[in-house]
Amino acid sequence: MRLMLRIHIDAAHGSAALKSGALQKAIGGFIEKFKPEATYFGLESGQRTGFFVFDMKDSEQCPEVAEAFFDTGCDIHLSPCMTPDDLQKGLAVAGLTARG
Repeated sequence: MRLMLRIHIDAAHGSAALKSGALQKAIGGFIEKFKPEATYFGLESGQRTGFFVFDMKDSEQCPEVAEAFFDTGCDIHLSPCMTPDDLQKGLAVAGLTARG
């Protein structure tokens, strides 16, 4: 399943994790393991934020995804997401496509 992982990096814990290299290690390990199709960093709600779109094979991988980021004081959000093609397929299955 394609998911978007959003991490909000706590200001105090995040700064400490950056200085120690722990956050870079967590991000690098995640990227190496899950090979996200997209990775972005920016600000959201005044917090350092990372966005990763990746494929998770099974829900039992949730701890593997989250634990390294928890150790750096991040808030973790996992949400299913779709490409435009995925959306069209889903709408067709739900019977919600335009009829001509």
